[in-house]
Amino acid sequence: MFKILKYLKKKDWFFICVGVLLIVTQVWLELKMPEYTKNLSSALATGEVDMRTMWQNGGPMIACALGSMVAAIICGFFVSEVAANFARTLREKIFDKITNFSNKEINQFSTPSLITRTTNDVVQMQMFVAMGLQLLIKAPVLAVWSICKISASNIKWTMAVAITIVAIVVMLSIIIGLCYPRFKRIQKLTDDLNRVTRENISGVRVIRAYNADDFQAKKFDKVNSDVTKNHLFTARTMGFLMPIMTMCMSGLSLAIYWIAAVLIKDTAGATMLQTIDMRKELIGDMMAFSQYALQVVGAFMMLIMTFVILPRTMVSAKRINEVLQTKPSIKFADADQPTDKVGELVFNNVTFSYSAGKEPCLSEVSFKINKGETFAIIGATGSGKTTLVNLITRFFDVSSGEILLDGINIKDYSKHGLEKKISIAPQKAALFKGDIKSNVSYGCEREVEYDDPKLLNALKIAKADFVFDNPQGLRAPVAQGGTNFSGGQKQRLSIARAIFKEAEITIFDDTFSALDYKTDYLVRKNIKQNLKNMTTIIVAQRIGTIKNADQILVLDKGKVVGLGKHKQLLKTCPVYREIALSQLSKEEL
Repeated sequence: MFKILKYLKKKDWFFICVGVLLIVTQVWLELKMPEYTKNLSSALATGEVDMRTMWQNGGPMIACALGSMVAAIICGFFVSEVAANFARTLREKIFDKITNFSNKEINQFSTPSLITRTTNDVVQMQMFVAMGLQLLIKAPVLAVWSICKISASNIKWTMAVAITIVAIVVMLSIIIGLCYPRFKRIQKLTDDLNRVTRENISGVRVIRAYNADDFQAKKFDKVNSDVTKNHLFTARTMGFLMPIMTMCMSGLSLAIYWIAAVLIKDTAGATMLQTIDMRKELIGDMMAFSQYALQVVGAFMMLIMTFVILPRTMVSAKRINEVLQTKPSIKFADADQPTDKVGELVFNNVTFSYSAGKEPCLSEVSFKINKGETFAIIGATGSGKTTLVNLITRFFDVSSGEILLDGINIKDYSKHGLEKKISIAPQKAALFKGDIKSNVSYGCEREVEYDDPKLLNALKIAKADFVFDNPQGLRAPVAQGGTNFSGGQKQRLSIARAIFKEAEITIFDDTFSALDYKTDYLVRKNIKQNLKNMTTIIVAQRIGTIKNADQILVLDKGKVVGLGKHKQLLKTCPVYREIALSQLSKEEL
């Protein structure tokens, strides 16, 4: 919990210090009021009340109340500022951390969990700072100061307050002990609820196509019911707090009056004058003590309100810290090394396994791609094609061997340097909310205009004719995830984005599978004619897509079983020949 406070900035700590001073001022003003109450009560007991006495005591009481109110309002402003800034800082830190995670860390936490930690958990921290910070500071100050005020009073009254406080602390400890494990479960179940909801929304077409609405509803109901049951348990358990507090406060008030009655009764043997003076003093002390005692109990009520949200906040803080303290498994160099090579990629005996002790997904893979070559990768499903691409982009690091880019190990590149040299059109096209221009020029460091020649050229090479046919052109809106475009259109925009980047090496990871054969051929032809100096890596399932490549790598169960040109592999590689004959006839081959 305290580890996360290091993300508070100097400005926030300054505001907190100001808030502490305002809270102390507020407590001092509140504890001054019982003194004036005592004077008024004593005057009432003897019948010596006039307007002068009322104003002498009532005026300062009103001034103290107004001063306390003003201090509370200003303190609330500063604490709200701290809470908002703290939440913003945490979101920035978590977002920056996640963007630097490799696929290994993303898989470790899971996407729904990371979303929950960035949103729900941060909101819990913000609520605690906004509400709990004031109460957490004010309650101890008020309690200690009030106890100091009443400690000099009658021992019986002091014992009544002490017994009440012990009862409250015992009940509070029991309730928090019961609720804390449930709060931990709630946050984990929130991850599951987020996951099921996300699956249901993103897979709505598949769900409807397979008439699986009831099945998904049952999955959602189960998770939702688990969350509800835990929430109900904690809410009902916490619901005992207020009745207990009300009972303790009522009991304490009753005890104070009963003790005062006994003390007044004990003055019966004194003279009339002594009795009047003693009763005057007792009634004034009783009224002042009642207010001080209620201040003490009120302080513990504030602590209870803090402890209501504290357990869940502690769970959220732990989950946030887990993300922030996780060190990315992939580390980049601080600066790039100079090289005179461009667009050359070499694999030297590369072996990779997703986890230690498991069978490698790639075993001793070696090949070399020269500048300007078209290099194709083919193989059965699960043969390691996408894994190989992920190693080039350093989404994962090799288990053994090395990958050289322009003669330098890719581990010796800075993050910016490596990303600048490699462009990728992924298997699943990812589009962002905005327009076509912002999506195709995504990540460009310079300002791109709608009539930028390079932008238009990239769209023409990718055969994105639908953009030019649209009256809105590059200003045409793109929905989140590109849901307002077909699969082929999204892939062509993804291809245009990869081309526009003008990187040394461009990877097309099964990108052409969503295109019809004619468009597939035209896009590859345009790339070959217009981007002769660009090294191209094509991952594909179609023989027609790759047969004209300069080199074709054939993978089978993570191992290289063939490397060469199309005609050569037909003769020497049984796996490639089997794939080819499953798609084309002998005459077509």
